[in-house]
Amino acid sequence: MIDIQQCKASLPDVSFSEECFPLTIYAKLEQQNLAVWINKNKNIIDNLISQCGSLLFKGFNIDSAQRLSEVVHGYSPEVLDYVDRGAPRRAMAKKVFSSTEYACTEVIPQHHEMAFADKCPQKLFLCCDTPAQEGGFTPITDDRKVIGLIPNDIKQPFIDKGIMYVRNYGLGVDMSWQEAFDTQDKSFVEQVLTEAKTDFQWFDDDHLRTTAVRNALERHPMTGEMVWFNHAHLFHMSNIPEDVREFLVEEYGEDGLPRNVFYGDGSKIPTSVIRMINEIYENNSVRFTWEKGDMVMVDNFLATHGRTPFSGKRCVCVAMTDLFNRTPFGEL
Repeated sequence: MIDIQQCKASLPDVSFSEECFPLTIYAKLEQQNLAVWINKNKNIIDNLISQCGSLLFKGFNIDSAQRLSEVVHGYSPEVLDYVDRGAPRRAMAKKVFSSTEYACTEVIPQHHEMAFADKCPQKLFLCCDTPAQEGGFTPITDDRKVIGLIPNDIKQPFIDKGIMYVRNYGLGVDMSWQEAFDTQDKSFVEQVLTEAKTDFQWFDDDHLRTTAVRNALERHPMTGEMVWFNHAHLFHMSNIPEDVREFLVEEYGEDGLPRNVFYGDGSKIPTSVIRMINEIYENNSVRFTWEKGDMVMVDNFLATHGRTPFSGKRCVCVAMTDLFNRTPFGEL
């Protein structure tokens, strides 16, 4: 167990909140350069985040995509691009992107970034350029709690069978494959999918379907503990509004939905199971109010994040570091 108090004592030029999730770190000095500071104290920061799961930095004025880019490139030599995106985004600075660009009325459920993929980031960095007029929280949830709260009879089928992710690109109701893979080159997409152990089928030049089976859990790369790590509750068809879902099923069938999940053997996951998992995440999420210049660092294995509806303009930027190769299904 990491001694948080000892870590705090090693950082006299900042102050800390009492709460540990997220642990809030306040700048003490005017114009304190977070990119330099976080690089200098990287080992301590890594210890803190592996204990707390998330760190909220206040008073460092990380109020633009460019400043966030400086921080993440100061923290890690491996800052990541978005390939095989799960949602629409815009590039805003060097390897910094807009947060998911869904309508302001939509809820984005709690999730680990890229948990549907064979590779995922270990760390996420989000900063507030423009806070919403109302709402627009980025809730975070401690997955050490979540895995213990999911009943064993619900967990076990996921563990035994894995999760099958089915995605359809190019139907006009979600992202095109060109947007998701940030390319116009079909051969590049096929190479990415093959390397990711993902089956694919072209129905025409625009319609691509992919299928992949992944583990429902993952082992934390630093602490070794097992965490609940998947997109089952996010991709399940029950998350699509009922009227839209009925139309899409009638038009394309369940296999033709923009995204859907099954147990790894292809059997259906009951809606009641998904609702229970979503409720566990929602009931255990923590919200903080964004202020311009705030930055939150998230351990992508220990904490999930989401977004609440909002009004007014809102701009939150995101970057990812340190690629992790998921354990192939059945090898945990």
